[in-house]
Amino acid sequence: MPDEKTTHFGYKQVPVGEKADHVREVFDSVASRYDVMNDLMSMGVHRLWKRHTVELAGVRRGQRVLDLAAGTGDLSERFAGIVGMEGEVVFTDINAAMLTRGRDRLMDAGVAGNLHYAQVNAEALPFPDNHFDCITIGFGLRNVTNKQRALEEMFRVLRPGGRALVLEFSHPGSLPLRKAYDLYSFSVLPALGRLIAGDADSYRYLAESIRMHPDQETLRTMMEQAGLERCDFFNLNGGIVAIHRGYKL
Repeated sequence: MPDEKTTHFGYKQVPVGEKADHVREVFDSVASRYDVMNDLMSMGVHRLWKRHTVELAGVRRGQRVLDLAAGTGDLSERFAGIVGMEGEVVFTDINAAMLTRGRDRLMDAGVAGNLHYAQVNAEALPFPDNHFDCITIGFGLRNVTNKQRALEEMFRVLRPGGRALVLEFSHPGSLPLRKAYDLYSFSVLPALGRLIAGDADSYRYLAESIRMHPDQETLRTMMEQAGLERCDFFNLNGGIVAIHRGYKL
């Protein structure tokens, strides 16, 4: 059993207090090539996954949305267009390099007015109770040190009637798909990372962090334990990715 004072960083055990720094180093390294690598790694399909997440969110004009681990802002950009000037989208990331990259991209795209930026830790959200109509975290929960605490914080700042969505790599259902996915993850991804981003280790961590992330049923249970209700999930591409959704009733 791992020491209670350690946690996983990929397949390695590190002190709990150091994981965030290790994750920061990964994203500091890949920030400049993040969008290019996302397109290459998923062959562009990540855009469809994010579009489906927005559809499941059911956000309406005038609502307030919190986008955690927003990266370069794909979800925030879509939400900003939906909620309009009467609404608000808060774009957040724990990593300063990613936050800057995303802010610059959205400013260049002309997205402004209803979009605000904040560097925050998902485990300690600096927002009042019952504040947001919708909260999303896309491909970020697996990097959080204490995932249960982050889910509890998401529940706390949700308004009654609000919903939380977790878009994340998950666990394929079929054995042949798992084997093919493992081969791709541990051979192709690090090679792409070395070729495009000059960093094979960060993409090796990516593959390992996915394997250490809770499976679909476990994550649903964690969301329920955080207080969310009517929790369900939607497998995409055979379970390589899953969207979990829960409500604060």
